[in-house]
Amino acid sequence: MAPWVHRRTGGRDAGQITPFAVLFSVALFAVAGLVLDAGLALSVKVSALDTAQAAARAGAQELDLYLYRTQGRAQLEPGRAASVARSWLARAGVDGEASATATTVTVTVRRTSRTQLLQLVGVRSLRVSASTTAVAVQGINGPNT
Repeated sequence: MAPWVHRRTGGRDAGQITPFAVLFSVALFAVAGLVLDAGLALSVKVSALDTAQAAARAGAQELDLYLYRTQGRAQLEPGRAASVARSWLARAGVDGEASATATTVTVTVRRTSRTQLLQLVGVRSLRVSASTTAVAVQGINGPNT
């Protein structure tokens, strides 16, 4: 018998690998979808965080100038600070909210990441959000402050 000719073994294991191959392919595709779409969602989250930080910094610049000039204290005007942060978000074209106290401005940005591979299993988008707080400080207190 020639070496390239295979003998049939009776057909007991014929087709046994097919369910494994199908399940393995589906699992591999699902993992690839999670990796790709989670990576894209992470990129959108980083962008949302950048936007939130910029809006919070813009709001944190709204000091009560009278208090600063008369008493030397860096204190925010909360209404104006929150309004400036919300205006920054509106100009950036993102959905979010901003609030302020006399010392801090907090901004939350919500974004949606459209999926690529997970659309095939019915997941059309992933929602992400990022929140940050900027603090009004006077002078430089140390590194990164």
